[in-house]
Amino acid sequence: MIYDELEARELMMNRFRKLLAEVMRGQTARNSFNAWEIELMLDMQTCELEPRRRTEILKQYQRAVEKQLAVGPGPPMKLSDFLVIRARRSS
Repeated sequence: MIYDELEARELMMNRFRKLLAEVMRGQTARNSFNAWEIELMLDMQTCELEPRRRTEILKQYQRAVEKQLAVGPGPPMKLSDFLVIRARRSS
């Protein structure tokens, strides 16, 4: 059971990394997505990021999700949730 959970988290992490790389590149190279990936993409579209800081913020987001999935189950947190947490820490 624990092995299955670890394997599922690792698969989710790999899919998340691939999705984020595609988002940073500005194009997707596939046409099949999990439901949580679609939710993340829709959420990313609603988040307004400064163009000059976009890549930096997405890399910070990726590190935060990697930490999240390293210690607990998925799905990955949404970018909007990450931005709220980030804003609270800086204020």
